[in-house]
Amino acid sequence: MTTTSPRATTRTDPVHTQLQYQVAVFARRLEQVRTSDGVGALDRAAYLLLDRLERHGPANIKTLADCLGIDSSTVTRQVAPLVGAALVGRVRDPADRRAVRLALTPLGADRLAEVRSGREELIRRLLDGWPAEEQRAFCALLARFNGSLESYAAGAESDPDGP
Repeated sequence: MTTTSPRATTRTDPVHTQLQYQVAVFARRLEQVRTSDGVGALDRAAYLLLDRLERHGPANIKTLADCLGIDSSTVTRQVAPLVGAALVGRVRDPADRRAVRLALTPLGADRLAEVRSGREELIRRLLDGWPAEEQRAFCALLARFNGSLESYAAGAESDPDGP
């Protein structure tokens, strides 16, 4: 597969034509590396859930769903194997003893650190030879792009007519 996209037509913007194609290639290749290299032995959903619990502490399903921009039932499905693998545990909510929150276990913290380290090493290898300034610029632009995606998704959720 080549990373050169189809040419823009007179009815399209060449930058957007290239960018939509490059984003699709990026997503495909990232998934290929994740599944073939063992770097992402945690799938994306598990990684993001564990990362959220590490950074912000125990949370209930609704809070996790809101923070990740997904449905509560999806979080429930995604958390089940993490609980089964003892990467996440259930703890009592100190504010409401009847409620339960999810917390990262020590095993989960170790697994997250291992996977994060592998992913960081992969990024180092992929960017080897890039000037530091370009690496920082790429990171900043990717973060900005992700922010735009998040804003777009939030707007689409609040607009009943859709985008």
